[in-house]
Amino acid sequence: MSNSSCITEFLLLAFADTRELQLLHFSLFLSIYLAALVGNGLIITAVACDHHLHTPMYFFLFKLSLLDLGYVSTTLPKSMANSLWDTRAISYGGCAAQVFLFVFFLGAECALLTVMAYDRYVAICKPLYYRTLVSSRACVHMAAAAWGSGFLDAVLHVANTLSLPLCRGNALDQFFCEIPQILKLSCSDSDYLREVGVLVGSACLVFGYFVFIVLSYVQVFRAVLRIPSEQGRHKAFSTCLPHLAVVSLFISTSFFAYLKPPSISSPSLDLVVTVLYSVVPPALNPFIHSMRNRELKDMMKKLILWALFHQQ
Repeated sequence: MSNSSCITEFLLLAFADTRELQLLHFSLFLSIYLAALVGNGLIITAVACDHHLHTPMYFFLFKLSLLDLGYVSTTLPKSMANSLWDTRAISYGGCAAQVFLFVFFLGAECALLTVMAYDRYVAICKPLYYRTLVSSRACVHMAAAAWGSGFLDAVLHVANTLSLPLCRGNALDQFFCEIPQILKLSCSDSDYLREVGVLVGSACLVFGYFVFIVLSYVQVFRAVLRIPSEQGRHKAFSTCLPHLAVVSLFISTSFFAYLKPPSISSPSLDLVVTVLYSVVPPALNPFIHSMRNRELKDMMKKLILWALFHQQ
């Protein structure tokens, strides 16, 4: 293929050649997808239905669950459908949509995790100013800024990546249209370096988010350790540790996926790392956030019991 105008579809990575292994891949991804849908759906429903959870912390958690649903729905359904129907193809437009939506949800989630760290910092370190600094209007503005930053980042990456001339085939070594895999098909060094520069710029922004989160939690933990009562320290840690676990998994694996040296790159390593940052977090986030949160757990149990009783 001489250039990208000749490409009407891309070929995604096939997990297996035999029908049995294809169905195993479909079943595994379906289980993860359903876990993400149910877990995030329960959090969204719990926060929406319980007025006691209408606080800034749960407002941001509600938005995070929405992003996780979009994030995991961008990649898994197409991969599952390909395994089920024994095909590897994705249209050029479908690939462009995957790149846009994936970068949008990825960027918006990184920004929102930073906002959530700020919320915990103000709640614990500056409690007297909490209602002023994290008012309802401020929450809406911060959430809108997070989604807006993801949208601008996605537009920039789609414009750069899909304008590249591609002359090295149309096969991608990944189960969805990931930017580093598309860059491998480029035949223009100048355009390739331009998109790499955009990726590095985005990575610097995410690194800035990460530094802000770390500094916020340093202040949070210093304040928590000064709390005299053990119960108070436990409650403070229970709201901070789940968020820190989510941030550590999400940002560290996505950083490694996009910035690892080519010398240590391999198809199997790329696949494992991509699954870790694109599939695992949306499924684990509801469990991590609800595990140490009694209010959320109680409301989710009520919803599950109501659903079971209503069906009977």
